[in-house]
Formats: sequence, structure tokens, C-alpha cells
Amino acid sequence: MWLAFFIVVCTLIVDQLTKFLVMKYMTIGQSISVIDHFLYLTSHRNQGAAWGILQGKMVFFYVVTLFVIAMVVLWMRKLNVRKEKLLVIALSLILGGALGNLIDRVLYQQVTDFINVYLFGYDFPIFNIADSALCIGVFLMGVDAVFDMKKGAE
Repeated sequence: MWLAFFIVVCTLIVDQLTKFLVMKYMTIGQSISVIDHFLYLTSHRNQGAAWGILQGKMVFFYVVTLFVIAMVVLWMRKLNVRKEKLLVIALSLILGGALGNLIDRVLYQQVTDFINVYLFGYDFPIFNIADSALCIGVFLMGVDAVFDMKKGAE
């Protein structure tokens, strides 16, 4: 399970380091253009979930996050890394992302977000590395499920 450990630790380090840099060097609301009309670094704090839903419901987030972490760890313990590498990678990203945002919620009672993307004129909700890891992990779980269905159909 060294692969899983490596992915979780790398995700946590990059997530927490980028959030630290944003908190230290940017004021809330400050925005820096990386690619005009597409990608900005925008310092934002969120006490809720995506799109600002469930603001201030910290106990809810603690319970849900701890449940997700427990389920992912239990699931990963049953996997064979050599046979189910994509699923291990997916779950490791989910675990790293969940832990990254949990750390913020426990330490600051909010999550630091900073990646601000505009897609075809739509201002996508500001997010962070942990959120990205969670989304990529869920996407990879879907890819793994499709591969499993194709194997089962053969």
C-alpha cells in the first residue's frame, strides 16, 4: 500500500502548502490572473460546501468526512494493489482530498479556496487542491467501474 500512502501524503502536502501560501500572501478577495478570462488565483474562504451550500454546518461536515474517511480506509484495506491499481489511486485521491479539507475545517472552521476558473463565460465556484483530488478520485472510480463492467461482459 505504499502507492496509496504516497498519493495521500503528496495530496495533503500540496493541498496544505498551497492553502498556506494563499493565506499568507493574499488577502481575502484578492485575485491574480494566471490566464486572462480563464484561470485566476482568488483568495476565498468557505464555511460550507461547493457553491456555498450548508454554510457553517461544521458538525455535519465533520461527521460526513470522518464517515467517508473510515469507509475509504476499510475499502482500501481489502484491495489488491497489483490487481486494482486504478481503484487504489482513485480512493487515495479521495482520502487525501477529504483529509485536506478536514484539516482546514478543524483548524480554521472554514476551507481556503483559491482556484478560480471561467469556462465559456461561467464563473465556476472557487476550489482548492483537495477538492480537485476528490473530483479526480471520483472520476477515476467511474472509469474503474466501466472497466470492471467491460471485464464482466467478456
